[in-house]
Amino acid sequence: MSDKLDNIRNRVISCVNCSLSKSRVNAVPGDGDKNSDVIFVGEAPGRNEDLKGKPFVGAAGQILSEALEYAGFERDHVYITNVVKCRPPDNRQPLAEERTACKPYLSEELEIIKPKIICILGNTAYNSLLDGHAIIKNRGKIVKNNGQLYFVTVHPAAVIYNPGLRQVLKDDFVLLAKSLDKLRKGFDVEISQ
Repeated sequence: MSDKLDNIRNRVISCVNCSLSKSRVNAVPGDGDKNSDVIFVGEAPGRNEDLKGKPFVGAAGQILSEALEYAGFERDHVYITNVVKCRPPDNRQPLAEERTACKPYLSEELEIIKPKIICILGNTAYNSLLDGHAIIKNRGKIVKNNGQLYFVTVHPAAVIYNPGLRQVLKDDFVLLAKSLDKLRKGFDVEISQ
């Protein structure tokens, strides 16, 4: 399994499938525990991620780590990735063609790891994975699509601009942890329509 993830990592690092490859410092493949029951999927790398080549290592990463710890997750025991693997200029939202160019990488990561739940962080990931909109209205819910469970919540970067969302993110991660615990024990979880 790690050979397959290493293969994706190497392909991401050398990818030139869209114009973001021209402006990046580093491509940012997914990172974390290949045996994780949960994958966290964000939007795209920011400045710090672009410099370091790792996902969620800047301010949003600190918020993510804080929320993970609050809910009892160990960051080393989850897998973290993004819809788009290179930083869009000026941290703008990824364009449709950029998301399309990166889609095979994300699909392969999900297929290899086979998580019990995919945690969608923010509107771009929500739209990319489930064609969803209105993250605030739908956050804190589990959705089932094509046999896969998804948990929807706000992006940690949203907390930077709206500090009131910090506790929302933490509380959502607690719900996620409880749902994951139920699934591990063989129980059903409540699925939103």
